[in-house]
Amino acid sequence: QVQLVESGGGSVQAGGSMRLTCAASGRTFSSYAMGWFRQAPGKERDIVAGITWSGGSTYYADSVKDRFTISRDNVKNAVYLQMNSLKPEDTAIYYCAAREGQLSRRYVEYDYWGQGTQVTVSS
Repeated sequence: QVQLVESGGGSVQAGGSMRLTCAASGRTFSSYAMGWFRQAPGKERDIVAGITWSGGSTYYADSVKDRFTISRDNVKNAVYLQMNSLKPEDTAIYYCAAREGQLSRRYVEYDYWGQGTQVTVSS
């Protein structure tokens, strides 16, 4: 069992930056692939970025490439999402998720979820 708690959301103007943190507790965090997902009102939950258990490989959705960076610290049991050059279309609830095994882009394949944190980008 893994418990995930997101923090760092809030409101920012377009062009600004924000850093989300996902704090994990429970079983061996370092054995889990981690993903950041987001869901806007009326839309599906989509992956934003993912990172393998070692941090050696990452994935980014095309819409956030070159603007967002995912990283993890297996000593602190945390995963981060640095978001730069934010746009109004980045407005959504952002969720942290964990799964055993390989990194996946599909939200249905993740076993554990945080409660989500709201990110609002104004123009």
